[in-house]
Order: sequence, then structure tokens, then C-alpha cells
Amino acid sequence: MTLLPLIGALYFMVSGGPYGLEELAHKVGFGAAIGVLLATPIVWSLPTALMVGELAAALPDEGGYYAWVRRALGPFWGYQEAWLSLAASVFDMAIYPTLFVLYLGRLSPVLGAHPLLIGALVIAVGAACNLASAQAVGEQSAVMTALLLAPFAILAVLALRGHAPAPAEAIASAPGNGAPDLAGGVLVAMWNYVGWDNASTVAGEVDRPQRTNPLAVLAAVALVALTYVIPIAAMHAARVDASSWETGSWVDVARSFGGAPLAIAIVVGGMISAFGMFNALCLSYSRLPAVLAEHGLLPRVFARRFPKNGTPWVAVLACCAAWTLTLGLSFERLVSLDILLYGSSLLLEFVALVVLRVREPSLPRPFRIPGGVGALVLLAAGPLALLGVALVKNAHERVAGVNALAFGAGVTLLGPVAYALTRRLVRGVGGAPLVAPVVAPASDDP
Repeated sequence: MTLLPLIGALYFMVSGGPYGLEELAHKVGFGAAIGVLLATPIVWSLPTALMVGELAAALPDEGGYYAWVRRALGPFWGYQEAWLSLAASVFDMAIYPTLFVLYLGRLSPVLGAHPLLIGALVIAVGAACNLASAQAVGEQSAVMTALLLAPFAILAVLALRGHAPAPAEAIASAPGNGAPDLAGGVLVAMWNYVGWDNASTVAGEVDRPQRTNPLAVLAAVALVALTYVIPIAAMHAARVDASSWETGSWVDVARSFGGAPLAIAIVVGGMISAFGMFNALCLSYSRLPAVLAEHGLLPRVFARRFPKNGTPWVAVLACCAAWTLTLGLSFERLVSLDILLYGSSLLLEFVALVVLRVREPSLPRPFRIPGGVGALVLLAAGPLALLGVALVKNAHERVAGVNALAFGAGVTLLGPVAYALTRRLVRGVGGAPLVAPVVAPASDDP
């Protein structure tokens, strides 16, 4: 993958466009939403992006964050990092085909009435795209980014010009929705800025990764922020009322400003967004089973790759099959569950950043965060503090009748058990031996 396709893939791994910002507008109004969307990347995204930039440039290995944690803390903790990410994918990846079907249902109620069939087809198409190559997924992501953002650009221009042949209830004399829920708005913004480490897992398939990875991450941070702020700012300038906004309000306001064609374009953009996120995240997650198999932590079959493009085809198909089985479970995006799984993995990555600075100071770092260990600890403080606040605020959520935090803790604690069982079972079926040294010895011997 070259720079532009990697930026496209990372855009969908993190964002997927302004869809999902409706709740932020409802909680705080458009004016405050602009401030939240500008401030959140500084406290939340930028520290994570800098961490990813340094580690991805120093260790541009397939498996990304798994490779970083393994190098710094050993095979056990590397496995836990991969476990947390793959466990989170079980609850997240079925959401995107479901969103695709919901948007499709607004265009064709007949097709929208078959969510499992259409969802399975979305996953199958995503699998086919991923089997083509990482470069193909990146190029597709770059094109889809342009397609889904084009209607929002038109909407922003029309709103700023004040072209609003809208019913009176769509445009208010002043924005506002009563007492703002600033904390809730920040949490919505957090989850629209999450996932900057996802592209690291395909570092082995990136052209000049030590230069390309940091540039792609920093460029994507700016792109995501701009594509969030500009449409929201246009709504604020047009004095659209945010008090009644909910999921799907982009379609309604597009109809107000641009008529049915623009509304349809926003709906199609929602389908593109949902598919693009699934496609890009499939690229990210599918590399983990392949690398685990190469290190003897899964059967060797998962490490099989196409000789021409290096795609781990067995891992791609296995992941897609598992996500297809979860389609009927109707998982919602549970913030507290995501926080526990993602937050734990992010903590391990920051620990790996500090440990490698201390243990391997001479490790070549083409991109290096300024300052010493103290600066790295301070850098991690912002994201981890926000995760803690989010965890407390959403501690009441439940999944399958169980408190979501307790459920997530159980999933996390299964990681060490899975590690022990996997080592025993894989060796019993002819798995590859563990790659013993975390740091290769200084020797010319093979």
C-alpha cells in the first residue's frame, strides 16, 4: 500500500464520515459540537496517533500493535493484545452490515426486509475485496471516501448559501436544545475518533512503512477532523435546530436543503460508509490470526497466504465466517464494553512505547516523539483519563442481561486461559514452534 490508499483505509478504520455525529449535535448543539470536535483530537487522537507513529516507524511488522507489545513485553502479553482486539471485533463487525441494511431499507424496503441475507452478502463482498490485496482495499477506500463525502460537501455549500426550501420545522430561528450534555458529547466524539492503531496490522504490506505509516496517521487525523467539523459548522451557520436531531437526521436536512436527490445521495453515502468500514476493518483484523499462526499461537493453516499479493486468505475467510455467524445476534455498540476491551489494548500499547524506549534506546526510530519517558507518560494521560471517565459514565450498560463491564471483564480474563489452551492444542495439531527470542540475538547464524 502506498500513502493515499493507506490514508483511505485508515479513514474508514476510524471514521466512515460524519454519520454518527447526530447524537453529538443533539447533546450539545452545533456551536459547542464544533469546539468538541476540534478539542477532542488534541487530547484523544493526537497522543494516540503519535504513539502509533513512533511504534509503526520503529517496528513496521505485520501484526502491528501485536508485534509492538510482543517485542516489549513478550509472547504472553502480545497474545493478550491480539485477543482483546479480536474479541472486540466479534461485537463490532456485525454492526456494519446491519447499518448497510438499514440504509438500504430507506431506498428499497423490499431488500431491507432481508437483513441476514443482505448482511451475509455484504460480508462476502468484503471478503472478496480483501482477498484481492491490501493495496486494492486501500484504493477502494480512497474512492469510497470521495463518494461518501461528496454529498456532504454539496450540503455544506447549500447550507452556507442559505438555500433552504425547507418546511418550517426543519429550520429554527436559533440553534439549541436546552441544557447541553457536554460529557455525553465528548464521549460521542471519542468514539468517532477511535481506531488510529488499526492500520498498523498491515505494516508488512505497506510501501516504505517507516515513512508512510506516520504520514498516513497524521494526515488521517486532519482529514477526519475536517470532514466532521465542516458539515457541523455549515448546520450551525444555517441555524438548523439541533434539539430534535437523531440518527438519520442528515438525510432529513439534506432533503430540506437539496431535495430528494441530495437525500438519496446521503443515504447511498451511508451504505458506502457501512461497507467501507467493514472492508477496511476486515483488512486490519484478519492479519492478527495470520501472525499468531506464524508464531505458533494458532494452527499453521491460518498463516497461508496468496503467493502474489501476500494476503492471508485463510485468516480473511475465517474471520468473515465468524462475523457472519454473529449477524443474528443484533449487538448494539456498547460503549462500556468497547471501552474495556479497546482501552485495555491501548494501555498495553502505551506501556510498550515506554518499555521499548527504556529497554531499547538504540532502536532506530525514523519518527520519534520529542522528550523522554516522562513525556510519553504525560502523552498517555489524556487518552487514558478520557477512557476512565467514559467507563464510569456508561457503567450501567448491559449485554445479554449481564452488566457490560462484568461481561467485558470476563472476556478479558479469558485471554490468559485461551493463551494456555492455544499453546497446548496448537502443538498437538502441528502448529509452528513459538518464535523464542523477543529481541533477536546479535549473530549471523540463521
